[in-house]
Amino acid sequence: MRQAGFTLIELLMVVAIMAIATAGVGLALRDTSGTALEREAQRLAVLLDSARAQSRMTANPVRWRPTATGFVFEGLAKGSSFPSTWLGPDVRAAVANVVVLGPEPVIGPQQIRLVSTADPSRSLILATDGIRPFSVVAEGSR
Repeated sequence: MRQAGFTLIELLMVVAIMAIATAGVGLALRDTSGTALEREAQRLAVLLDSARAQSRMTANPVRWRPTATGFVFEGLAKGSSFPSTWLGPDVRAAVANVVVLGPEPVIGPQQIRLVSTADPSRSLILATDGIRPFSVVAEGSR
């Protein structure tokens, strides 16, 4: 006669499946405002370096500045299609001066602070020393 109930292996399998499902949900619930800000910072760093390379190639000075709805690259060659808006509505940029991207191979040290409007205490700083490419150098707090 067989006894009713579950074996130890069956119980362990159920616990393992529940643990995997819980871990998956935990990873899926990341802080989206922080992730979006990091994604925007990486995207902007690539755009700035691309514009800097284009400035050197065409020998035209290129400037970047934030606008109310995004940003603008000034001085790019005709036919260049660089984006001018953020991927999401929750990002703003702050700079002390207009960011100059060339055409000289060595530009002065420059930095841009990206701030999340959804959580103003979160900000990232993109910077270059004038020789290296732009990169995220610090996470700021106000």
